[in-house]
Amino acid sequence: MIQIKKLTKQADTKLILRGIDLSIEKGETVAILGPNGAGKSTLLKVIATLIKPSSGEVKINGFDLKKNSQDIKKLMGYLPHSSLLYEHYSPLENLVFFGNLYGVKGVEEKAIKLIKDVGLSFFLKEPVKNFSRGMIQRTAIARAIIHDPELLLLDEPHTGLDQGAISILNDVILSMKAKGATTLMVTHDFKQAAEICDRIIIIKNGQVADDFKIDKNQLDLLTEKYLQHTEGVA
Repeated sequence: MIQIKKLTKQADTKLILRGIDLSIEKGETVAILGPNGAGKSTLLKVIATLIKPSSGEVKINGFDLKKNSQDIKKLMGYLPHSSLLYEHYSPLENLVFFGNLYGVKGVEEKAIKLIKDVGLSFFLKEPVKNFSRGMIQRTAIARAIIHDPELLLLDEPHTGLDQGAISILNDVILSMKAKGATTLMVTHDFKQAAEICDRIIIIKNGQVADDFKIDKNQLDLLTEKYLQHTEGVA
């Protein structure tokens, strides 16, 4: 699904990514962990075609990142720190708008179902600007999957969520996995990573420090390996 070779990213004089090599198979649910400033979000943004790498090769489903960015964008759903929602629109209006961009058939019916799935049926036509952080994130989750993406990219998706919203997000990720989707999730939440991911990648100083498989709820293993690589790192 994703093939990355010798990926680097330099900003001004700082080298953020220092020769990343990764291979991620279709259907994997992968957590990317690491200390602040390690390059996690930069790596995700490169894969999302939002920033250009300085050197190296990235291929997604056989498409070259440099040559086929539009084809890659059609494959993915992206949930960054910001919701990307139009705050004066309702959840329904937002989802129909984004669904139409992807040419989703029966988009209104699908949007209504997704809004129900994330627990916002009573707020179907309320402006997003009136929503709490958790409600906005629930709507943003629905936005990210309105087109049934093959690749789901999540940047610290659990931050600031209540337990209900966390459960909904995890259910969405697992349901996407059941459909064969691949998920990459940058996170500081070890508990959620251990709950839903089957592979952990630890990034340190712009390089892959560790890459290992994990069974459900192996939180102790995840924590132990993380500390091995990051103790003493700010």
